[in-house]
Amino acid sequence: MSRTEGEFRIGVLTLSDKGARGERVDESGPALVALCAGLGRVEKTGIIPDDRETIMATLVEWADKCGLDLILTTGGTGLTPRDVTPEATLAVVDRLVPGMAEAMRMESLKKTPHAMLSRGVAGMRGETLIVNLPGSPKAARENFAVLLPALPHALGKLKGDPSDCAAG
Repeated sequence: MSRTEGEFRIGVLTLSDKGARGERVDESGPALVALCAGLGRVEKTGIIPDDRETIMATLVEWADKCGLDLILTTGGTGLTPRDVTPEATLAVVDRLVPGMAEAMRMESLKKTPHAMLSRGVAGMRGETLIVNLPGSPKAARENFAVLLPALPHALGKLKGDPSDCAAG
């Protein structure tokens, strides 16, 4: 089924032990929800702990049972022992979209050398695109801005858009 811009079904998942326990206010998730307004309808949001099995189960449920077109994760992409979002994502995707993660890191490196420490990945599970964004609200917004020009085309292709990629 082909969808056009503004019709995509989106989920925003925050990965944070403190956020899941109510010890920290989630600012990144709501920031991403607001930024998705022109891209589609955010149908699922959540805050869960940095637990690989919980992350995997949530991604699978949102992709397979809820049928979301795009899942944005925020948090868990750094170097601490609890930062397992990329590993959980890699365990559930069928194919990688490495250019998205590369583009985010490349653009972020213009702002901070710490960008090279981000381990976020992007991949496809069936017809769902899953993208890991940093946990910092500022970095999440900046990284999403890098992806936004390509997201409608990418999501359309995942949904079966037959047009040529070089067209337009």
